[in-house]
Amino acid sequence: MDIAHASASALAPARAPAHDLTPSRASRTPARPAAGDVHVWFVRPPRPGYVPRSPGADAGTASDSGPSAPDSGLSAAELRRAASFARAGDGDVYATAHAALRRLLGGYLGRPPAGLTFVREPCPGCSGPHGRPAVVQTDDAPALHFSLAHSRGLVAVAVAPRVIGVDVERLPSTGTVEACARALHTRERAELAAVPPEERQAYFGRLWTRKEAYLKALGTGLSRHPRIDYLGADLRRRPARWTVLDLPAGPEHTAAVAVDGARPDRVTVRWLPVHRPGDGPAAPEPAYAGTTDRSPR
Repeated sequence: MDIAHASASALAPARAPAHDLTPSRASRTPARPAAGDVHVWFVRPPRPGYVPRSPGADAGTASDSGPSAPDSGLSAAELRRAASFARAGDGDVYATAHAALRRLLGGYLGRPPAGLTFVREPCPGCSGPHGRPAVVQTDDAPALHFSLAHSRGLVAVAVAPRVIGVDVERLPSTGTVEACARALHTRERAELAAVPPEERQAYFGRLWTRKEAYLKALGTGLSRHPRIDYLGADLRRRPARWTVLDLPAGPEHTAAVAVDGARPDRVTVRWLPVHRPGDGPAAPEPAYAGTTDRSPR
């Protein structure tokens, strides 16, 4: 499997080390991922205090699909949600994540970001309308699956032609590792205990992001207890039919992606610049160049 990193310069592409994935502007959107491909996009939220808003929008009567902020593509319902967070930084991350998702899916589908409609698939556990999120497609092309995750300082969007889940987490504190380790599978707890203390935060982060990516792809989220499924180092013991991979996300975060079926032929990781008011309307075709290949060792 190849892992490609796009660290795109508008002037010239350059090879990017695993943790040197700096956002930059470029010019062209990629085509939909091929059958064996997975596209992953990372976004760094702007500084605290920026939440895109829709001037003059009636937030009290708008639905989830409109009207939207002209700069961000967000619906009025999404803007209300972003403004409802107690901490401004949390609202910034939410707004950035959903604006990026709309920009990317709009580019892949050739539609304006503000015109996208999202639905929920049936839950695999109870058949209720709270399973995996999906975008309504208006053509006969194969379904485009996606997953969205965000943590303090980082947003991740994964796109593939098959069911997919992604997760990203900021490295946990020592106290968080100690408190949450009890939620891990028995074998995962044993692995964690065997790791040197100075490496446990990163190791737990990798375990947890694999687990959440898998549960999101499954469609249950954390309604399925994380202790049930093993996502540790022994690949033979991981859930059958699923592939779960770690992603390079920089020194402060861990990330993982889960796909239904065989290991992808190629995973492409890119960084998406934040779209801010004043940049003009959110482009339906965000673009990135300068892809470089790196085969895992």
